[in-house]
Formats: sequence, C-alpha cells, structure tokens
Amino acid sequence: MSFDIGKARADTPACKNVLHFNNAGAALMPAPVVAAIQNHIQLESEIGGYEARAAADKEYRGTYDAIARLLNCESPEIALLENATRAWDQVFYGMPLQKGDTVLTAQASYASNYLAMLQLARTVGVIIKVVPNDIHGQVSVEKLEEKIDDSVRLIALTHVPTNSGLVNPATEVGRVARKHHIPYLLDACQSVGQLPVDVQKIGCDFLSATGRKYLRGPRGTGFLYVRKESLDILQPSIIDLHSATWTARDDFEWQPGARRFENWETNVAGNIALGTAVNYALDWGVGKTWDRVRALGELLREELATIPGVTVHDIGAEKGGIVTFSAQDKASTDIKTWLAALKMNVVTSTPEYARLDAEARNLPEMVRASVHYYNTEEEIGRFVFAIRSIL
Repeated sequence: MSFDIGKARADTPACKNVLHFNNAGAALMPAPVVAAIQNHIQLESEIGGYEARAAADKEYRGTYDAIARLLNCESPEIALLENATRAWDQVFYGMPLQKGDTVLTAQASYASNYLAMLQLARTVGVIIKVVPNDIHGQVSVEKLEEKIDDSVRLIALTHVPTNSGLVNPATEVGRVARKHHIPYLLDACQSVGQLPVDVQKIGCDFLSATGRKYLRGPRGTGFLYVRKESLDILQPSIIDLHSATWTARDDFEWQPGARRFENWETNVAGNIALGTAVNYALDWGVGKTWDRVRALGELLREELATIPGVTVHDIGAEKGGIVTFSAQDKASTDIKTWLAALKMNVVTSTPEYARLDAEARNLPEMVRASVHYYNTEEEIGRFVFAIRSIL
C-alpha cells in the first residue's frame, strides 16, 4: 500500500532534528496540532481565558465528535480528562465494589491500574484474580472464562502493554464479558491511534486513552468512553459544578452522559488540539497507518535480533510498534544515554511498570523503542547500526 512518507515527515518538522523512537511515551506532534495550541493560547492572551473558550466553543465541542468518530460511538459517551490514568480511575473508583467482589485482570496489567486494584484490595477487601497467558503470551480467553463466577464484578484489560509489542485480544475478551454480563474496562492508552479501535466491535463498556502517545496530541490530555447503557453502573468519585447541577438546597443532578466524569477547570488549548490530532489521524486512516507501524515494528525486531548479545523480549500472536530489547553486556540505561547523545530518543522499561509480566518472564530493565508511521526504514537502519556500535 502506498504511503506518503514525505507528507508525514514534512508535517513533523522535528524529524529533521531527532530520530524519535519514543512514540509510546509521547509522539512528535504534527504541525497542525502545534498550531491549534498556539492559536488558542494567543487568543487567550488577546481577549482572556473565559472569552477565548466561548469564542472557540465550536472547535472545543468538535473534539468530542472527532473522538466519537474514531471510536465508533456517540459524542455524549465521551469525557475529556487530563490523562488516561485519571480516565481509568474514574471508572474503577466509580464501580460499587465491595468486600469479596472479584476483579479479573491480565498478566500485562499496567502499574497504575494494578496499584488501584491493590488499594481496594487493602482498604475494601476486593479480590484480584490474574488470568494466565496463552501459548502466545497474550491473555488466555479460555482461562478468563474459566475464572468467571458469581463474585466477578469487573474485567479490566490492558489492550497494548507498556513493556512489549503485544496486542491483547480485546474483542475476544469482550465477547466473554457480554456473554456473562460483566462490565468491561479497556485501557487503550497505547492502542488508540496506533491501531483501529472500535468500541462496538470490541464490546467494552468503558475505555480510557491518552492524547500524547500514538494519537500525536499534546501532553495533559486524555479521554474516557462510557457506553450509555452502562452509565448507571458508575457513581463519579468526585463532583463539582461542571459534573453536576445544584438544583435545590438539598439536591443536585449529574450531567447527562459521560461528561459527569469531567471537572470544570481543564486544558482548553490542549483539548482543542486533541481534536485536531484525532482528525489528523482520521484523515490518514488509522487502518492504513497501523499497517505501516506494524511493518516498521517487525522490521526493527528482525534487525535487532541479528545483533550478537541482544535479546528482543516482545511476545504475542499480534505485535505492534513497541519493541523492547536488552543487551547482554550493557545496561539499558547506558544504552539510552548513548543513544540520546546521537539524538536518538528511546526510554527504558523497568520491571515495576508491569511487575506481574516482568516477574513471570524474568525480564530485565529493557530499552523500549517505539515506532510510528512517520519513522522510516532508513532510521531503523541507522538505529540498529548505532546499537551495534555501542555494543
């Protein structure tokens, strides 16, 4: 399939300065997204913050519509939050979980999510059950169904883990959740923008995501999807004059739809730019960019595997653009430092970011190199050459 890499890189001026393989941390923003932020900040400086928000009301509301198109849902089912973790927390802490209730999760659970589970296990008495992986290293759908009993109140799955190329079978998990009428919370922080995510197909009740990663939006932005039929399962954990209306001296009403999970003060410029980023992704076609990301990720794994002393740690029947590896005789933090001196951006992935998976697979601290569609085969060649030289 043809891909206009020239346009992708022209829209991303930073490509001239750095080799950016940290897209699972924060991708490089394209020029239209940067312009959207700058334009609104300039407007605020000229007419005032409240007045600028009112003047940009169409653009702000357009962000909800853009995300709804991206996820194949309705605009009132979207809430704008400051990050993916807060979006996830709004669901998890809004669930009426009690002592003895069970939460089913996967071995690849992200640290922040699992810490929340541990907190409720300690304070409330919630039971956490971890579903084993299948032979491919992804969550076993068969074992998931075997663990379901009358105590299960929530299935919480990380779609794409932070520490491997794995793509968990979210749709198959959704079928099990619907079959047994169990609420299903999907952490799509690393998947939205990287691969097509259709909440109708997946069948999740709730989904959390961020703007800064594969959507190429600004930091400090995120969003939550709440299926309208599942809205009343939750009780928002916080309340303010935006999430609810004070209707009488002793009464209030929640905002209709998912916006009851928002709060009044928010990053207006960031949220407008998030809508720009989502529309930019839709213009490219997420299916088309996913094909490229997946191909680049596989090429990077293949090339790294040819280097003596390097171990690639990715698992899964389906893999994406996140590539993790370690070297036998060099610390991952040292490799990251040396690459930074060459203007090559990566991060290290430590065991505590996904402790269950790290301990089960005896993973060391790893280098995480995550590619996006604006990266090139030539960059992969330069990166692999740099690793060879460092080692």
